[in-house]
Amino acid sequence: MKNDTRNSVNFFSRRKFFARAGFGAAALAAAPSLVSSCSSDGKVKKGITRYFSQGDVVLFQGDSITDAGRDRNRQLPNDASSMGAGYVYLIAAEILEELAGMELSVYNRGISGNKVYQLAERWQEDCLDLKPDVLSMLIGVNDYWHMRQGRYDGTPEIYERDYRDLLDRTKTVMPGLKLVICEPFLLPDTSAVDDSWLEPFRAYQEIASKLAVEFDAAWVPFQEAYNNALAAAPATYWTGDGVHPSLAGSQLMAETWLKAVS
Repeated sequence: MKNDTRNSVNFFSRRKFFARAGFGAAALAAAPSLVSSCSSDGKVKKGITRYFSQGDVVLFQGDSITDAGRDRNRQLPNDASSMGAGYVYLIAAEILEELAGMELSVYNRGISGNKVYQLAERWQEDCLDLKPDVLSMLIGVNDYWHMRQGRYDGTPEIYERDYRDLLDRTKTVMPGLKLVICEPFLLPDTSAVDDSWLEPFRAYQEIASKLAVEFDAAWVPFQEAYNNALAAAPATYWTGDGVHPSLAGSQLMAETWLKAVS
């Protein structure tokens, strides 16, 4: 997943996004995690604060889907260029607006090409030293993809062992951490992914789901969200290669993530 070609992302208001994408009022009404996060009087609903408290440090970790071309030379929180051009940018923009008085600090430390063991290698600097209160993790597609390409001698068992070890290490240092585990996803009928990926990759998804239960994490069902979205548009609308989201795919992920923590 290194040197990925990503869709150019231009960010604009949620309502303009839905209008330009052709979804209209029906789709706007179907986005409760974003549109309905405020009550009619403009006050933030309590649901969105489930994983956020005053002064929280919020950290997003993962591979290129999380990285999304972020400027790695800029390490400050709440910095637009350090968020990348993907779902993290959209989530950060949403929570920083809706929870403006809570003084959140949002970081993106995703790195393209990473597998679980590579997260572990940089975990001290890119996670533990930041002392997050909320940690969101999306990892797993490279653990399968690179194995499939013959670039990595990995298995589902190695993925589970490495992921559990990393979560154990993290919770030992930060027992009060609020954890969000995101489901790794694929869409076939795209430039890189076909149906032969689905069955072997399901083992990785099931492991991530099991770990979310084991570590009492919020679970973000990205695969389900994408599968449901296929009723509105084909797979290539949401992700050109089956892994890296388009602008619409990034918005779908942001909505799904926010709903999971609300």
